[in-house]
Amino acid sequence: MSRTRRITGRFVPFADAVSDTLPLGQLLRLSLFQISVGMASVLLLGTLNRVMIVELSVAAMIVAVMIALPVLIAPFRALLGFRSDTHKSAIGWKRIPYIWFGSLWQFGGLAIMPFALLVLGGDVYHHVRFAGEVLAALAFLMTGLGMHMTQTAGLALASDRATDQTRPRVVAMLYVMFLIGMGLSALIIGWLLRDFTALGLIRVVQGTAVATIALNLIALWKQESVRPMTREERAAPRPRFSDAWRDFTAGGQAGRLLACVFVGTMAFNMQDVLLEPYGGEILGLSVSSTTLLTALWAAGALAGFALAGRRLARGSNPYRLAGLGVLAGIWAFSVVIFAAPMASHLLFFGGATLIGFGGGLFAVSTLTAAMTMPATGTAGRGLALGAWGAAQATAAGLSIAIGGSLRDWVGAWAASGQLGEAMNSPATGYSFVYHTEIGLLFVTLIILGPLVRFANPFTPADSRQPGMGLADFPT
Repeated sequence: MSRTRRITGRFVPFADAVSDTLPLGQLLRLSLFQISVGMASVLLLGTLNRVMIVELSVAAMIVAVMIALPVLIAPFRALLGFRSDTHKSAIGWKRIPYIWFGSLWQFGGLAIMPFALLVLGGDVYHHVRFAGEVLAALAFLMTGLGMHMTQTAGLALASDRATDQTRPRVVAMLYVMFLIGMGLSALIIGWLLRDFTALGLIRVVQGTAVATIALNLIALWKQESVRPMTREERAAPRPRFSDAWRDFTAGGQAGRLLACVFVGTMAFNMQDVLLEPYGGEILGLSVSSTTLLTALWAAGALAGFALAGRRLARGSNPYRLAGLGVLAGIWAFSVVIFAAPMASHLLFFGGATLIGFGGGLFAVSTLTAAMTMPATGTAGRGLALGAWGAAQATAAGLSIAIGGSLRDWVGAWAASGQLGEAMNSPATGYSFVYHTEIGLLFVTLIILGPLVRFANPFTPADSRQPGMGLADFPT
């Protein structure tokens, strides 16, 4: 049995993430909530975006507003996490009620979404003015609220059940499951909607709703221990969010971490909608070639997860690892910029891979720092994870909108000759965004610097660790 365990720990992915408090079977079940969130993310940010503009002929401005609505919920993730920290029930559950109600919100939003979109697109006759806009906005808001609630409480539950030694591996695994959910659902949904019909849209979106509730039910089943609360405990006043937030930000460490997450996420995500157009317009790549960017970005992100999981599990400093991710991002955007004047496809693809690596390493390291941040006063893990999620999601949404706008504005100025003859090039708008991201990454390093002294050294103290095996890779 000991030999079998050694073989399993070396060759089975994420075998080192399990512990006595969180066995492998329960960990795999719990991670299913990330699959459902990944499915919903693909629908909101990818499939429905194209369907509304192309098939339903909805104005691009209205589509942009609908896609941005779930981001408005993101700042409330800190409050949702705090509520799960202090939730009171007769059987003592704290996280599961929020995962359950988040699943219901997500299910409800997806259930009404296809009908709302059909009304919005004008395919359904109605007498109420703006009914399509109102119903679609409600569907997107409900789905976004459910996603944020489910993910915040699910991450907090995983953090509660993991040990200090296994928590970095658990973080990496949950991130990988989110990517798997996005990748698989993108393939399946794209195949099902290859011949678009209104009935097909209803079936796909509502099928996703049913899959969401099923996956989340399986995920939360028997995941939280029953700890009965007395009548006096339930009647005791709940701590105030303002007091918990004051405890959480006491000393400046938490506030600096959130600022670092916000600025760093903006830096890595501002190019999110620009890489493929850059490859096609500037480097002359075909559509099939630019689709490889997503795969290369994902491969780089997985490599970042693997490095973060291995280093953090051995006691490395999460803030130094986050700094390494930022440095990788600076190199990545520099490589992408030089790909245009050198007309090098190889540099471009290498830069895209490095962006994924740096962004993945930065995200996992800062999330681990938030999960392992010591609780102070009334501030619990749910509040820390909710605050991290709020900063990350808000920055991601804003950065995508800012990046696209900057590219258009600067590109228009350059084309009109206002920036001089040397800058009159289609690459100018893209290059300005990439240089802005490099500047933001340097700002991130400045914010991150003082946090390094709060944690362990970059390299593990024990050099007698075993070599890397297949279990150290996410997939």
